Amino acid sequence: MDEEFNPVHKYENVRMELDGTVASIIFSRTHALNALDRATATEFLLCCQEAARNRSIRALVLKAEGRAFGVGGDLASLRLDSVKAAAALIQPMHDAVRLLSSMDAPVIASLHGYVAGGSLSLALACDLAVAADNTCFNLAYTNVGASGDVGSSWNLPRLVGLRNALEIALLSENFDAATALRLGMINRIVPAANLGHETMALAKRLASGPTLAFGRMKRLMRDSFSHDFASHLDAESVNFCESVATADFQEAVDAFFVKRAPVFQGR
Repeated sequence: MDEEFNPVHKYENVRMELDGTVASIIFSRTHALNALDRATATEFLLCCQEAARNRSIRALVLKAEGRAFGVGGDLASLRLDSVKAAAALIQPMHDAVRLLSSMDAPVIASLHGYVAGGSLSLALACDLAVAADNTCFNLAYTNVGASGDVGSSWNLPRLVGLRNALEIALLSENFDAATALRLGMINRIVPAANLGHETMALAKRLASGPTLAFGRMKRLMRDSFSHDFASHLDAESVNFCESVATADFQEAVDAFFVKRAPVFQGR
């Protein structure tokens, strides 16, 4: 672990680390390729709750150790009493992605290895995604006779369009990072050896930005799918007026007139 990182919370399968105003939530259930069981989902939710409470965090990275970002739900944990086990797994994951979508801080998925099932759904729920060039994707749910969770059936068609989403979901075939980039599921492909550096550089850039404005922009874009045009214009007006009341807006305006770069504080 880099010496500049300070651990905040460490559980058995997930931990959160801080590097200044950037937080990283790291899956470390490497022996199971970071498959999601109830304990892992619960630990992930606890880390998300801590990140949401910590107002000093201005960018959040989701990443994983080992050979895979994650292979989705742990089928072994779902084999017995499947309905009860599925509900116990899904609830903390859904609570977690609700928190991530409501945070002002941008959330970045840092992907490598295999990304499947609920782990891919989690990546789709993030604001941005960076993938190593060796990443392999598969939505995978129908391969085990299941439908989607963790927001996959909401996020995927919005990212790639309905026809592409149905092909990805119904066929459940492997596809590479280049395909994910072409479809709009990820933002960038980087060499596997540079994934950590490139993700952190992006996170630090965002962490130095106007965090409250980022949060408003995130929510406006997500809400745009459920608003009619007139009501969305009203929402834009409210959010813009709230933005110009912030210290960051005043700083940006002052910097503009003296021809210097603004220094945002996330306030």
